[in-house]
Amino acid sequence: MVIDQLNNDYDVVVIGGGAAGLSGALMLARMRRSVVVFDAGHPRNAPAEGVHGLLARDGTPPGELLERGRAEVHGYGGQVVGGEVTDVVRDAEGFTVTVDGRSVRARRLLLTTGLVDELPEVPGLRERWGRDVIHCPYCHGWEVRDLAIGVLGTGPMSVHQALLFRQLSADVVVFSHTMAPLTAEQSEELAARSIRVVDGAVTALHIVDDRIAGVRLTDGTVVARDVVTVGSRMVARAPFLTSLGLRPTEHPAGVGEYIPTDPTGRTDVPGVWAAGNVTDLMAQVGAAAAAGAAAAAQINADLVAEETSRAVAAYREPFSVGTEAQLCEVVMGDRRHGI
Repeated sequence: MVIDQLNNDYDVVVIGGGAAGLSGALMLARMRRSVVVFDAGHPRNAPAEGVHGLLARDGTPPGELLERGRAEVHGYGGQVVGGEVTDVVRDAEGFTVTVDGRSVRARRLLLTTGLVDELPEVPGLRERWGRDVIHCPYCHGWEVRDLAIGVLGTGPMSVHQALLFRQLSADVVVFSHTMAPLTAEQSEELAARSIRVVDGAVTALHIVDDRIAGVRLTDGTVVARDVVTVGSRMVARAPFLTSLGLRPTEHPAGVGEYIPTDPTGRTDVPGVWAAGNVTDLMAQVGAAAAAGAAAAAQINADLVAEETSRAVAAYREPFSVGTEAQLCEVVMGDRRHGI
């Protein structure tokens, strides 16, 4: 990552250097806004081999996509700086953002900090996350098509997840694990799609030659599987939010916590917008990037409105008491010099 020299003041500080943050910064920089992106360097999709479902960039390694994005932001005069924001304070003039002991001022904020995936306490899940432990059929489904897929039942979306993966493979098994008992309707849906349900808690993954070979149950039984899918609990990443008066809200689907916004990305705190997974837990890379660009356009429009309002006020009242006195002094000085 290029190391930029920080300025003291910016039109916009973007907190988070993923697809949403870089896309927003690109839009703002192209509008000649002074903008800096603070990137803590913990991208959610780092374990994945490639970004999928992204038009014209399908399969691009996540790191390469971010490097391209940073270069584009730099190309328009924006800055991308490595560092983790530890505090944000709002006052009448804007915001003070503290990162690695250094503070900068911002007129507006764009939060694109993403989320943290909280996984069940099953040995092996975290280590294989993004490889043969996956969560999203749209992100990884094609790559596991026709394999033996096991769905770890952990919450209200597990049945839905199983039905989606059934589109990609005829061999899908749901492990009840910690999920609530199936309703009659859910049981019928799974049976109709030939999805088998295995009762009992999962205690570990069975690994052979650095690949999943099965799922081990509490009674010692190993059910052969090639891939395990699990719905993580997704929690907005931003420990400094409370100092801004923002608090994560429980998602209505029961899958985690997010920061609510209006359709433009505006939060409840004046001057603060949010985009990407921090506010849309289900957003893929393309959707996150689009949301970042849209929020940036709204931020720029808000700044333009503020600047125009100030310009109109100055235009209507060009001479305050101070400026009138200054003008008289200029005129008298001109006369004293015979002008």
